[in-house]
Amino acid sequence: MAQGDAGLEARLVAAGVQLVAERGAQALSLREIARAAGVSHGAPRRYFPTHLALLSAVARTGFADLGARASAALGEGEAEGEPGPRDRIERLCRVYLDFARTEGGMFELMFRHDLLESGHPGLRETSLPLFGRLVDAVARVRPRPADARVAAGVLWAGLHGIAQLWCWGSLPLATGADDVEPLLRALLDAHLGPDAG
Repeated sequence: MAQGDAGLEARLVAAGVQLVAERGAQALSLREIARAAGVSHGAPRRYFPTHLALLSAVARTGFADLGARASAALGEGEAEGEPGPRDRIERLCRVYLDFARTEGGMFELMFRHDLLESGHPGLRETSLPLFGRLVDAVARVRPRPADARVAAGVLWAGLHGIAQLWCWGSLPLATGADDVEPLLRALLDAHLGPDAG
């Protein structure tokens, strides 16, 4: 692929990222992305054979961003000691909740596999390692590691529900809470047992 082609492909993805940040996942039509990138409405088809392929490329940037935030929160690459398993889980959960709050459009797109090509090159490679981090930490906290993937899936489902319902305003209304922290603490205690520390 020529350098100009790679530049235009990157511009289309960047336009999609900007649109999803400004207007949400529903704004990501091929025409809107092409318009935002300053190209003809047919140009995206040269790089992305389907609308789903382009949306998947946009979502991949969200997973990369979330992964980088998770690495920073876990202190990966730093000289100091690694956090314990439960602390790792809490940090991952907080990063996830913060991402949902600050990147609402991207958060919605990333987990809408009905809108994405789950097998798109790079999408699985950027999304599954995040879940793998959670599974690894849960396996260290729970006494039966064979259940770690299912337990992590249930924990993630609860966390995603908190994130979504908090961002929609439903949980603050229903619980009267003005902080998501008690909800996170209750979720972790329910799935991992009370924090001994």
